Amino acid sequence: MPQLSRATIRETAAVLGQAVGPLFAKGMFVRRPSIVRLLHDTGAELAEVRALQALRARHGPGPVMLATPGRRLAVVLDPAHARRVLDETPEPFETDMAEKHAALAHFEPRGSLASRGEDRAERRRFNDRVLDSACPIHHLGGEMTAIVTAEAEALLARADEEGGLSWGAFKDGWHCMARGVVLGRSAADDKELSRLLIRLRGDANWAFLKPKRRSLRERFQAAVRAHLDRAEPGSLASLMPAANTPRAAPVDQVAQWLFAWDAAGIATFRALTLLASLPGYAQSARDEALHGSPELPLLRATILESVRLWPTTPAILRETDRETDWNGATMPAGTGLLIHAPYFHRDDQRLAYANRFAPELWLGGDPERVGLVPFSAGPGFCPAKQLVEFLGSHMLAHLLARIWRVPERRRLEQGRMPPTFDQFSLTLSLT
Repeated sequence: MPQLSRATIRETAAVLGQAVGPLFAKGMFVRRPSIVRLLHDTGAELAEVRALQALRARHGPGPVMLATPGRRLAVVLDPAHARRVLDETPEPFETDMAEKHAALAHFEPRGSLASRGEDRAERRRFNDRVLDSACPIHHLGGEMTAIVTAEAEALLARADEEGGLSWGAFKDGWHCMARGVVLGRSAADDKELSRLLIRLRGDANWAFLKPKRRSLRERFQAAVRAHLDRAEPGSLASLMPAANTPRAAPVDQVAQWLFAWDAAGIATFRALTLLASLPGYAQSARDEALHGSPELPLLRATILESVRLWPTTPAILRETDRETDWNGATMPAGTGLLIHAPYFHRDDQRLAYANRFAPELWLGGDPERVGLVPFSAGPGFCPAKQLVEFLGSHMLAHLLARIWRVPERRRLEQGRMPPTFDQFSLTLSLT
């Protein structure tokens, strides 16, 4: 039986050092501001795409097995192959990859992404039902938009007072909104809950290399349970009793949602920066907010473009649970697969729009066919995708009541979008 193409030790070192290294250096579960700032200032993440382009030029469309001792790893290089892996999740391509499990076990050991078999199936059904994953507008949309409106107005008042909107201020307001949507308005000010989760996510950055802090995780889980016991009307928590099953593990699913909302806030703030940098698009978005469809398609497309340009989940990981065939070549069972989202989203040898803002991609057609997977795809796609777009677009609609200005040195230029976006040191000013 033919074997898949194999990278040399030197090529493997290039992939791990240039394409994978920066992803882990800046933190997969909690971003490290100093590393993000360094990568932004140097443009070093451009090398991620170049390393995988070079691997494709040498070995063809792949997948390519890496020369990693003691662990079978392969890099997916072709959009059709990426789509196959995602479409055929979880069998034979499991979401519960060993490295991912080791990281997620720090704060959500029974999350759907860290589960297999019937455990995973029940937990995924729980996620889909509570999050309304198939619906562009959640059936609790009225209650949710009221929370978004209140937090947006508070952010605007703070920006008026301080003369601008920093990432730190936006993040605080966004997390208040997220806690209110998930757990109820009484949880909106529970900053300690978020602090506990951030500490656990910081441990997750180290996966196998850091011992589990079970007492810390138990404190976090007890705090979540206290909010879930209230099941405040109008919150996602109020929907959980009807969706719960013996294997659903609601507390672990909530941990994943609160973690995901952090990435959603990053994407929304970046989307606001894109619009502030490109006034023509900003005016169109402002018009949509005032007079357009309740689904706010342009604003949702802006969030999707934010995640395409700067993926908040840059590494999509899967693991084969049996031998798989790739055009007559065999990939062994137990092989870890890497779908490197920046490579697929920014491949300027294949995509004319690789480094420009192109919201039109999301306003028609099926961009996943060419490897664009900002929220993953297939049966393992992010169940919060629609909810993130819904709440993020409504937050943007409110914030666009003001005209924002990006500092000159940080302004984003059409056709020259940087490989790294450092939101930590950014403050948008009012004009």
